Amino acid sequence: MEENTYPQKLAAEMLGTAVLVFIGVGSVPATLIVGGDAPFTMAQLGMISLAFATAVIALVYAIGHVSGCQINPAVTLALAATRKMPWRDVPGYIAAQVAGAVLGALAIVGVLGRKAVDVGLGIAAYGTDVGTGQAFFAEAVGTFILAFVVFGAIDRRAAGGFAGMAIGLGVFAIIIPVAPATGASINPARTLGPMITGQLYGGTVHWDQLPVYLIAEVLGALAAGLAYTALNSHHKATAVDNPVVEPAAAEGALS
Repeated sequence: MEENTYPQKLAAEMLGTAVLVFIGVGSVPATLIVGGDAPFTMAQLGMISLAFATAVIALVYAIGHVSGCQINPAVTLALAATRKMPWRDVPGYIAAQVAGAVLGALAIVGVLGRKAVDVGLGIAAYGTDVGTGQAFFAEAVGTFILAFVVFGAIDRRAAGGFAGMAIGLGVFAIIIPVAPATGASINPARTLGPMITGQLYGGTVHWDQLPVYLIAEVLGALAAGLAYTALNSHHKATAVDNPVVEPAAAEGALS
């Protein structure tokens, strides 16, 4: 089977992350511009979740066969840690993903204008009265679930052709309970891209919260990768596991 070149994979990851940020993160300022100030109603949160989900579904089918459509540094690290991709590819993937996230955030400003920055640009930040511990736990749990779904969806034993739907719907479900606490970034590139762009345009950026997001997301994904691997580890069959059974005698076959 022919395989895409490494530069092609990086270009796909950059483009995919850019589209994810533009559609998913862009839905946040778009909702605020059209519908009013935060906090979101459940209907608005549902539309934002749907935007992320549909972007992921479309991208998995568009570039999954090119680069794996990881579009998330935490997932990339988890795949490398579980030997599903070589470590030598990791720096390039992560650089491409972060660059794509910045480009996607810049595209939001290009389409929605300065108003997008004025309403927050979808920059991840703690919710009202949410502390560091709660934010860390929320991002870790959300990213754990996302990465666990990814590992299950790409397993060769999984039903073929449904990875995009599984991962996209997983994202949709995760955002609903996690977003009120942290904005449900669950992706270091999605966290960084809007922050960098927001800083360029003089927006409000809580840089002190960045380490919490990054560490929680990476640890959540790594834990998911290790958990999935542990649940699906196999040992070589032995005679004890699969004893040779002699054909049953006719009279004893049903006893």
